[in-house]
Amino acid sequence: MQKPRADLRPNTAAFETTPLVKATGFREYDARWILEKEINLLGIQALGLGLATYIHEIGQRPRIVVGHDFRSYSLAVKQALTLGLLEGGMEVLDVGLALSPMAYFAQFALDAPCVAMVTASHNENGWTGVKMGANPPLTFGPDEIGRLKDIVLGGEGQARGGGTLSRVEDFRERYLEEVSKVKLSRPIRVVAACGNGTAGAFAPEALRRMGAEVIEMDAELDYTFPKYNPNPEDHAMLVQMAAKVKETGAELALGFDGDGDRCGVVDDTGEEIFADKIGLMLARDLSKLHPNSTFVVDVKSTGLYKTDEVLKANGAETVYWKTGHSYIKRKTAEVGALAGFEKSGHFFMAGPLGHGYDDGIVAAGAVLAMLDRNPGKKLSELKAALPDAWTSLTMSPHCDDELKYEVLERIVKEYDDLANSGGEILGRKIVEAITVNGVRVHLEDGSWVLVRASSNKPELVVVVESMRSEDDMRALFRDEVKPRLAKYSEIGAYNQEI
Repeated sequence: MQKPRADLRPNTAAFETTPLVKATGFREYDARWILEKEINLLGIQALGLGLATYIHEIGQRPRIVVGHDFRSYSLAVKQALTLGLLEGGMEVLDVGLALSPMAYFAQFALDAPCVAMVTASHNENGWTGVKMGANPPLTFGPDEIGRLKDIVLGGEGQARGGGTLSRVEDFRERYLEEVSKVKLSRPIRVVAACGNGTAGAFAPEALRRMGAEVIEMDAELDYTFPKYNPNPEDHAMLVQMAAKVKETGAELALGFDGDGDRCGVVDDTGEEIFADKIGLMLARDLSKLHPNSTFVVDVKSTGLYKTDEVLKANGAETVYWKTGHSYIKRKTAEVGALAGFEKSGHFFMAGPLGHGYDDGIVAAGAVLAMLDRNPGKKLSELKAALPDAWTSLTMSPHCDDELKYEVLERIVKEYDDLANSGGEILGRKIVEAITVNGVRVHLEDGSWVLVRASSNKPELVVVVESMRSEDDMRALFRDEVKPRLAKYSEIGAYNQEI
C-alpha cells in the first residue's frame, strides 16, 4: 500500500495520485475527517485496504457490511472505501443508503461479523467518517483504532485476492420490520424531528408502524441541513422541536441525529429532557419489568442513578463508565446490562430489548412503550416524579485536536490537586475527582462538574449538574468552569453556553 501523506493540497497532481490521510482523523472509537482538507478519496481507499488488513490480522471472517448516510459525497466515499476493502480480499455486502444502526442490524441479519458505515453523524457538512466493527454488537475502541491507524499511516495494507461485492436489495424494509416491533395500544401523537438528515427516510415510517400518530418535522432529505445540524443535543434543534410540540399539541417530540443512532426528547410542555434523565425514567420503568437489572451510563450523566429510590427498590445497579458509544456499548455487553444510556442520546437496549447497539428508533420505541404502559400520565409528569437535579446542556469550547489531550491533562491535574488539598468549589467541599474520562468533580451536596475531550471533534466537553437549583447550575459554569478554562490560551469559543 502506498504510504499516505498529510501535507497534500487539492488541485495538484500529487493530490490525485497519492493518499492524503491526516493522523488526527483516527479518533477514540471511529474515524472522522474534513473531506479533501484532511483526507482525499485515495486516502479513503487506503483506509479500506487498511481495515481489510486488520480484519485478516485478527483472524476474523472477512465478510463486511457497508452503508452510507445522506450527504452529497457519502456515496463516493463509500465507493472509495469499498475499492480498498475489495483490494484487501473482503466479501462486501452493500446495504445502500442507511442509518448506522441499520448497518449494525445487517451484521446480525446477513451473518456478517464486520461493518463499515460511512457517516459523519451530526458533524457539519464537509466532514466524513467511518464507524467500524468486527465483533457485533461492538464497534472499535482505542486499541482497534490505534492498530488501524498504524496500518494505514505506515503503508502496511496488504492486497489479497478473493474480494467480492454484493448489493443487498431493499434492506430498508427488513430494518423497518425489526425496529417497529413495539405495538402501541393507542395512537400516541408524536413529532418526528429529523433535521433533514438520513433518519427522515426511516424514523417517521417506523413510528407509524408502531401505531403512533406521526407529525413529520424536517423529514425531507437535504444534505445542506438548511435549518440546523441534525443533532438532538444542540439547542437549535431542541428549540424547533419544542415549538412544534406547542404548535401541534403533540404528546412529545422525538429528534434523531444525522445517522439515526441517537434520540432526543421534548415533553408535552415543550421542555427538553436530556437523554440521561430519559434513561433514568426508562430504567425506573424497565426495572419493574426486569428486577435486579444492571444499567450502564456515561460520566456526563446525572448522579441520580446512584441515589434513586425506585431503582433501589427494584434491585437495579448502575455502572458509570467512559463517555463514547463504543465504550458504553462494550461495557453494556461486558456486564450483561439490560440497557446503557449516554447523555448525548445514545441508547443501548440489550437482552430481551435489543441487540445491544445504539439505535435512535429503538430508543424512541422504548420511550413510546413507557408512555403506553403508563396510561393517563404525560411525559412531563413522569419527569416531575424524578428527584430534583438541574443538568446543563453539553457545551463544547474549541481546542485543536493536536492540543486538546495535553490541555486536558493540565486541567485534570489542576482539579485533582484541588481535590487532594481539601479544596472547595462555590463554597462546597470537593469529595472526589473521578479521572476515568477527563475529570468529574463531585461536591459534598451531590453537584458536579465535568471537563473531558471530545472524541470526534476538535473540542473539549463541559457539563455541570446542581442538586440545588437552576441558578446554581448556571453559577457552576459561569463562576467555576468557564473562568478556569479561560486561563488556557489554547481553548477557544464555545458552541453554546447556558
